[in-house]
Amino acid sequence: MNLRCSTDLKTKQAILIATRGSALALAQANMVLSRCRAAFPAGVFELKIIKTTGDKLQTASLAQENRSLPKGLFTKELEVALLNHEADLAVHSLKDLPTELPAGLCLGAVTPRADVRDVLVYRDAAFLAKQGLAGRGFNPGLDLRQLPDGAVVATSSTRRKAQLLALHPGLVVTDIRGNVATRLQKLMSQPGLDATVLALAGISRLNFTLSPEGVLSGDTVPEGGLATVLSLEEMLPCVGQGAIGLEIRAEDGPIAGLCSGLNDFETMECVTAERSFLAAMGGGCQSPVGAYAEIMDGVLRLRAVSFLNETVRRAEGRGSAGKARELGRQIAAELAGCASQRMIPDSRWHSVS
Repeated sequence: MNLRCSTDLKTKQAILIATRGSALALAQANMVLSRCRAAFPAGVFELKIIKTTGDKLQTASLAQENRSLPKGLFTKELEVALLNHEADLAVHSLKDLPTELPAGLCLGAVTPRADVRDVLVYRDAAFLAKQGLAGRGFNPGLDLRQLPDGAVVATSSTRRKAQLLALHPGLVVTDIRGNVATRLQKLMSQPGLDATVLALAGISRLNFTLSPEGVLSGDTVPEGGLATVLSLEEMLPCVGQGAIGLEIRAEDGPIAGLCSGLNDFETMECVTAERSFLAAMGGGCQSPVGAYAEIMDGVLRLRAVSFLNETVRRAEGRGSAGKARELGRQIAAELAGCASQRMIPDSRWHSVS
């Protein structure tokens, strides 16, 4: 952290960190709070909990067809607080943050990224039998393709739904709402549900554990839950998944200086490529697209999949770190080119250099 940042921050009574009030949001906000205090021990930092539109619509589906859904379901109210100087920075699951931010706001930093993979969660057959519970269970280590035709998998993510059905067309995919604990409770208590898909990063940040045998446990995890981690070849993550984003006012120099001390450069390069791809595809966080960027030996690699217009298209490209936006736009253009040529690529990756 630079000296100017430290001097300017001393003039503030408290730096207000805006966050949603869900268990996962608070866990992430407290991670950021700890990092702020460690980077600037002389500063005073406080959390400010704000209820968002998405929190108020917990019973509504995010995947209803033929309906225009509002942007920024989980971010708008936090952004209003920033613009009104009622908060100094906002903590978001980056996957929820739209690629187009309101005028006067910017992405100030991202924290080191957690595991980006998804997990398939299902009931333990032995547990159900022992407890005499209704519903269908499965053995540990369940492969997604081992689910029987007609098995019901609950997810409100269009990206997950598209990839699930691409891997196993015989599945029935239904919507589910609520926070992580609520979704787990629904899975275990509703015999008509066979499985759900959750982000491994969220599970980890809630201090849930997944044993080598696939047993899922934690303070609010119901008994009898098993999980299998899905590979990136099976399920590409949502843009920004696993990363925490800090949104700030664009002209707030002291807070920008603070963020410079919190930012993880490699994660920022990767999510910049992914968000550039999503923006160029013209989609939002509920679009049926997935993307994952990583830096290997100094080279930025971006993989992407699109199910727009019910056609699966995949592409992969590599570029130099520092040109993340260009790589994202390049991959989007490649997939758009596939669509304009009426190509229906198979599941292999198409390289773009």
